[in-house]
Amino acid sequence: MTETTLPTIRPFPGSDPVADPAAVVTGEHWRITVLDAGTFRIEWSDDGGFEDRASTFAIRRRVPVPAFTTERVGAAAEGAGGIVITTERARLRYDGGPFSPSGLVVETTGPDANRWRWGQEPRDLGGTGRTLDDVDGRMPLEPGILARDGITALDDSESFLFEDDGWIGTRVPGRRDVTVFAYGRDFDAALRAFHQVSGAPTRLPRWALGNWWSRYHPYSDTSYLELMDRFAEERLPFSVAVIDMDWHRVDSVPPQFGDGWTGYSWEPSLFPDPVAFLAELHRRGMRTTLNLHPADGVRAFEDAYVAVAEAMGVDPATGQPIPFDPTDRRFLQAYFDQLHRPLEAQGVDFWWIDWQQGSESGLPGVDPLWLLNHFHLLDSARAGDQGMTFSRYAGPGSHRYAVGFSGDAVVSWASLAFQPEFTATAANIGYPWWSHDIGGHTRGVRDDELATRWVQFGVFSPIMRLHSANNPFIRKEPWVFPAEARTAMGEALRFRHRLVPYLHTMNHRTAEGTALVRPLYHLEPRRDEAYRVPNTYAFGSELLVAPIVAPRDPVTLHGSARAWLPPGTWTDVFTGTVYAGDRFVDLHRTLDTVPVLLRDGGVLPLAAEDELDATANPTAFEVLVAPGASGSFTLVEDQEGDTDRTASTRLTWDAALAEFRVHATTGAIDVVPARRDWRITFLAAPADGQVVAARGADRFSVDLTVDAATGGAVTLTGPPVVGVDAREAVRRALERAQAGNAEKLAAWEIVSKDLPRADGIVELGTVDLPESLRAVVVELLGSVHPGER
Repeated sequence: MTETTLPTIRPFPGSDPVADPAAVVTGEHWRITVLDAGTFRIEWSDDGGFEDRASTFAIRRRVPVPAFTTERVGAAAEGAGGIVITTERARLRYDGGPFSPSGLVVETTGPDANRWRWGQEPRDLGGTGRTLDDVDGRMPLEPGILARDGITALDDSESFLFEDDGWIGTRVPGRRDVTVFAYGRDFDAALRAFHQVSGAPTRLPRWALGNWWSRYHPYSDTSYLELMDRFAEERLPFSVAVIDMDWHRVDSVPPQFGDGWTGYSWEPSLFPDPVAFLAELHRRGMRTTLNLHPADGVRAFEDAYVAVAEAMGVDPATGQPIPFDPTDRRFLQAYFDQLHRPLEAQGVDFWWIDWQQGSESGLPGVDPLWLLNHFHLLDSARAGDQGMTFSRYAGPGSHRYAVGFSGDAVVSWASLAFQPEFTATAANIGYPWWSHDIGGHTRGVRDDELATRWVQFGVFSPIMRLHSANNPFIRKEPWVFPAEARTAMGEALRFRHRLVPYLHTMNHRTAEGTALVRPLYHLEPRRDEAYRVPNTYAFGSELLVAPIVAPRDPVTLHGSARAWLPPGTWTDVFTGTVYAGDRFVDLHRTLDTVPVLLRDGGVLPLAAEDELDATANPTAFEVLVAPGASGSFTLVEDQEGDTDRTASTRLTWDAALAEFRVHATTGAIDVVPARRDWRITFLAAPADGQVVAARGADRFSVDLTVDAATGGAVTLTGPPVVGVDAREAVRRALERAQAGNAEKLAAWEIVSKDLPRADGIVELGTVDLPESLRAVVVELLGSVHPGER
C-alpha cells in the first residue's frame, strides 16, 4: 500500500477485532465470546470456521474479560454437547445444536430477572431509521439494544467486514453472528458495553454545535455573502454554511452527459472565485460543507476528469465515463485524491453525503452508504483529528461517523411531532448526532406557527440546521415571517449560540457514550411514567425539554406539551416557573417560548449575550442556577483542531453556604482566556439585602470577574427564595385569552384572593371558563410559589 492510500484506507482508529482467548468458549460448530457481564457474542458456523475480522458494528472485541464460569453439559468430552455460562448479570444456556428457541436461552438475574429465547420477536424500545425522506408523521424504527424486559439481540450476520488493512471483506455463507445484550434496566451499562465493542461516537468540532444555514437554492457567491451580511445585521448567528448541489455545474452540464445531479466542478457563473468565497466565509467565523450526489461517477466535463481517468487507467481522450464504484479500491482512492482533496485545499471543511440510491453495490452485503460514511470519515481525519462527515444513518455502528442527515422532511405538524421521539430514541442504538431539515424541506402548506415551533425544537436538538427546498415559497429567513414569529425565531437562534459552551461540554460527554438527547427512561428506567412521554427528553445532564409540536389553542393562544417530570424540582429557564416533580403536567406556552426545565441544583453555562461566535471560547458567560439544592457542572473547553487538549472549569453552587464558585481552570489552561467575566443568574428571588447586578420578576444576577488560574466566588446574603408568584402570569394569560371578559374577571377575582392554592383551584371550578384556559391557569397555580419549598 502506498503512502497516499494510508489516510483513506486503513483500519478504523481503535479497531482490535480479535477477542481475548480467555473470553471464548467453543464447540464444533459454535463459539460464544463473553464480551462483558451482560454481552455475549454467539456464533454458529456450518463449516466450523469463525469470523475474527471487524464488522460494521463490531470493531473492538479485545476488551477486558469479565468474570464468568462455564459448565459443560452433554457430551463434553467430545467437544459436542452444550454449555451454561454464568456472569454476575446473566446466564446463557445452550444445548450445542443449531440455534433454536428451546436450545439457546439467556436469562438476566437479580431484580430485573427475565428470559430471552433464540428467534423470539424483538421487544426492544426501538432505535432509529435510515431516513425520513417523504415520511409525513411516524415511521417504524429499526431495532435498538435496550428493552423494558432487559434483553435484546443484535444480528450482525449480514453486515460486511473490514480486512486487517482496512479494506472491505465479505462474509462466509452459512455463519450466524449475533450479540446479545442482557442488562435488565441498567440502560447505561448496556450502552457502555455497546460502545466498548462498536467504538465511541465522534467528538464534533465546537463550530458544528452552532446554527447551520442550508437551502436548496442556486446562490451565487455574491448573493450568499449578502445573505450572511443580512444575518449579521439582524444579529442572527450562524457557524456552518451549507451549499446545496448548485455549487457545482447543474444546468450547464452538456446534454450528452445526462443530468447535473452529480458534480465536482464549481459552477463558474455562480462561483467564479471559489477560494475567495470560502476564505470570506472563514473570515466570518463559518465553516463550509458542500452537497454530494456521487452516484453518476465522473464524466468528461468535470474539471478533474483527466486526473481521475488517468488514475483509473482510462485514456482521457476517449471521454469514457468513470462509474461510481466504492468497492473498487483504485476508484475510491482517486475519488478522494482527485475529486475531494483539491476542493478541500480551496477551503471546503467537510462534505454532505446525500446518498439516496439504495443499499446494493457490486459486492454482496456491502452498502454504498456504509462505504461513503466510513471512508469519508477516515479521509477527513487524516490529519489526526476526529474528522467530520454529514450523511444518512446506515445501521448499528453509524455513530462513529459524526453527523446524521435525516433526509427531506415533509412540511407538516405530523413530521414535527415525530422528530423529538425519533431523535431521542436514536440514543438506544448509541446514535447521538441527528441533523433534521428544521422547518421542513418539501410539500406542506405555509404555517408560521409550525415554522416557529420547529425552529424552537431545532435549538434543543443535536444539530440545528435550517433547511428548505428549491421553492421560493418555502423560506426560513426570520424576516420573511410576521413580527410574532420573526421575533421568536430570532431569539431562538441567538439562544442556540449561547448554549454552545454547554453543548460542547456535552459533546465531550457524548464521545464517552452518553448522548446529548436521551429518552426520559434513560434517567428513570424503573418508572413506567417515563415510557409514556416519548417527546419529553433529557438534553444533556442539566435540562429536560418538552417541545411543542401541535398548533396552539385558539382561545388561550398557548401551545401545550404533556410531560412527566422525574422526582425533584424543575425550573423553566425562560419563564422561571418552578414545578414539583414526580408527576405529569401539561405545560402551556405562548409562541415566544418552549418548556425547557433545569433540574434542582442545575448549573447551565451560557455564553454572554454578545458572545455569538461558535468557533471561539467565550470571554464572558452567564450561568443559570436553579438554587433549591446544591449542584455542580464542569465546563469543558478545547480549541479547533486539537479537541484532545481540554481545559476544565468546575462551577459549584453550595445551597447551605449560599456560595457560587468558579474554580480554577485545570488542564490545557492556555486554550481559554486568562481572565473572564461571569454573570451568575439565580432563577429565584434574592434574600433581603442582596446587592444585584440585574433583577427580573423570576431571577436575579450577581457579577464577578475571575482569573482562570485562580478562580473566584460570590457569597449571597442568604439563600435565594425559590418559586414564583403565579398571579401576574395568570393575569397575562387571562388578558391574552380570546374568551369572555366577564368570565375572565370572575377568575381573576378568585386568583387575587389570599387563598391556599388548592382552594383557589377548586373555586375556579365555579367559573364558566373554556377548559383550555382553565388548564393554563391551573398549571400556573399548581407551580411552586415563594416560600413553599
